[in-house]
Order: sequence, then structure tokens, then C-alpha cells
Amino acid sequence: MLQVPNEILTLEEFLVLPETQPSLEYIDGQIIQKPMPQGKHSTIQGELCPTINSVVKVQKMGWAFPELRCTFGGGSIVPDVAVFSWARLPVDENGDIANTFAIAPDWIIEILSPEQSHTKVTKKILHALNHGTQMGWLIDPDERFIAAYPAGRQPLPFEEIEAILPVPEFCQGLQLSVGNIFGWLKVLN
Repeated sequence: MLQVPNEILTLEEFLVLPETQPSLEYIDGQIIQKPMPQGKHSTIQGELCPTINSVVKVQKMGWAFPELRCTFGGGSIVPDVAVFSWARLPVDENGDIANTFAIAPDWIIEILSPEQSHTKVTKKILHALNHGTQMGWLIDPDERFIAAYPAGRQPLPFEEIEAILPVPEFCQGLQLSVGNIFGWLKVLN
């Protein structure tokens, strides 16, 4: 993550800035630019949302969103994947999905890019957990390692191909293994 040098802005001032590519995030009073996703990151992110939604959205348990701005707890982050339980989906006055998500996701998934700091990404997951998120995942494609962060518990390490990853309670029925996640990176011949 690149820290953007700037004058000190409040969260309200930050939120009126124009969106950028890659996104800017406001964490602990600092503006940090996310790195541009690369191949492994984009592949995993691109497969995760439809895979999660094929179970949780179809059954109206939840909805997974890629790169969705979530503003809560004095910060504004853009998780690689943000999953909200169906009961907590922000809706507008027409009953449509809202444009603004001013709550923490129920499940936050971050995919580490080569130049990203483990510490800064972990801090983002912990910020979400401290504001009501039920589960966080940190996926490291280069190390073939996934850390799961269940709310109120110690992080859980996963490396074994057959290991089934924990998911939030509202996603029961969704089963993903370490092998599923990293198998998406294999190019079929």
C-alpha cells in the first residue's frame, strides 16, 4: 500500500474526494492508496465473488461485493471482497441495493499483493473485526497461505490443500478449501 502524502483530512473531507484507481482508503487518519491488483490477486478476487454468491446470494443468506467502499468506525476502506448478510444489506428508499455502505461488512476478505504490507492489511481486517465484522480472511497467493480471523478468537492458519476454511455463521453451506482458492491460479493446458 502506498501512503499518499497530503495535508491532514477529516473522514468527511476524505469522502468528498473524487474516487481514484486504484482506490484510496482512510485508515487511522491516514490516506493510503491500494496497490493495482496483479494477476494472482485479480484471479482469486474474480473467482471468489461468484463462488460465494452462488451459495449465499442464491439462498438469500448474503451478498459478496468486489472493491466496495465501506465507511464505518472512523475509517473508509475498500476490501478486496466484502460480504454482507442478507439481513444487513443497505437498501435505498426503493428497496434497491444502496450506493453507500456505512457499516462494516460481516465478512472481509483481503488478498495480499506482492508489494503490500502484511501489517497494514491485517490492521484493516482488525479494524473491521473491532466494528462488528464476523470473519476476516487474509489470502497470500505467493506463500499459498490463508489466515482466518474469526471475531473474538485467535487467527487460524491454513496451508494444507484439503483444509476447509471457516466461514461466518450466515454462510453455512458454503465450503471452500485452500485447494479451491489456490487451484484457481492454475492455467489449464
